[in-house]
Amino acid sequence: MVKSPIEKIMVYIDGSEESIVAAQLAVCYAKFMEAQLTAVYVINTRALNDLRKVNIFLEEEEAEYSHDLEADAQRYLNHVNELCRGKGVAVDAITLKGSVHQELVKTVKEKEIDILFIGELSRIRSRRDEFYDESERAMRSVDCSVMIAKDEEKVAALFDQIV
Repeated sequence: MVKSPIEKIMVYIDGSEESIVAAQLAVCYAKFMEAQLTAVYVINTRALNDLRKVNIFLEEEEAEYSHDLEADAQRYLNHVNELCRGKGVAVDAITLKGSVHQELVKTVKEKEIDILFIGELSRIRSRRDEFYDESERAMRSVDCSVMIAKDEEKVAALFDQIV
């Protein structure tokens, strides 16, 4: 029997609609390839630290905002769990903290991921935007193939066909 070229899939969830489309597509691939699926949400503590350094947040406000981000992460990962459960796909949902692209690169390596799914990238308006787009930085840095989910309607139709 031939071994599948894709055995371990990871999807990056960032709370955007694009990342949910990526999750739907990742579920489709996991189902068709009988692959392990990991969903990762990274709480960007680097951004929090930067906001505190420029006095946008007081320490108490940072703690409250951090708590809200953790609740958001749990809510989005629960949504991905529901998507998977409805299609009979097991998922390992993980919340990490740190620099988004660094955490994704590290997790891809540690879990020996074959392919990373991300949502469609936002339009780059400047070189500075390109440098700070964490999804793009991760896409360029990971040691695996990357699938960028596009065409929400087509992905939804494919997802709906899965029994």
